[in-house]
Amino acid sequence: MNIFTTLLIQPLANGLIAFYKILGGNMGLAIIAFSLFLRIILNPLTRPYMESMKKMKEVAPSLEKLKAKYQGDKVGLAKAQADFYKEKGVNPGAGCLPYILQIIVLIAFFNVFTKTLSPDGDLAARFNTLLYTPLKFAEGAQINTKFLYLDVTRPDVFRPSGIPIPIPGPILILAALVQLFSAKMMAPYVEAEKKIAKKTKGAGDDFQVAMQSSTIYTFPLFTIIFGMSFASGLALYWFLFSLSQAYQQYRSSGWGGATPWIKKLGLLKSPSQN
Repeated sequence: MNIFTTLLIQPLANGLIAFYKILGGNMGLAIIAFSLFLRIILNPLTRPYMESMKKMKEVAPSLEKLKAKYQGDKVGLAKAQADFYKEKGVNPGAGCLPYILQIIVLIAFFNVFTKTLSPDGDLAARFNTLLYTPLKFAEGAQINTKFLYLDVTRPDVFRPSGIPIPIPGPILILAALVQLFSAKMMAPYVEAEKKIAKKTKGAGDDFQVAMQSSTIYTFPLFTIIFGMSFASGLALYWFLFSLSQAYQQYRSSGWGGATPWIKKLGLLKSPSQN
């Protein structure tokens, strides 16, 4: 085994099976419980990033004024921003490393699913290659992969008769919607940045804003597209991960940029309507 497997993939696989056995042998319940457990213990890694995002959100209006003041002068803008961050005690990179570590754990858990949750072959035998001796399954053991309407080893899709392509299931759709909602909260000033970018001479700002805007919708779309080929257990984990992250973002900075979006949908009344 390589060091990534030994330090991350193997402990995560053992944690998942520990919850599976504690909860009476239901892989769907084990994924839910272990996902929530992971979010709790990884929360200290996420908090610095969320706090940094909150501070950046608070100083964003001032940064937009600097962009307008130094439009076309990238060197002057960079120096003015550096001085501004120093004056306000803001570090744009604060919390990035803990957040990157959390993403590494997410990738490792993804590897656990891809290495073990397959509808073909002996599921218990595949898990046993990663499990510590006390948690290993007996030879020929059957793992219960049924949960609600799902078989967690198979994609969350429906294949209605007469329709040539599969249709994404509820878990995949919910994961994409939560991710979209979370992205809206984490990009509260994209519209304002668009206006500033239009006033600048260079195309760099326009490209950056365009990328910010597009990822809000492309990431949820990719969740559905790629999720339709992966085990639904992974989709279930991704839904819980996205939901807990959205909740943490809400706790950290409130509705933020999601508020105008919700108003457009008529889901939130303005103060004058209350």
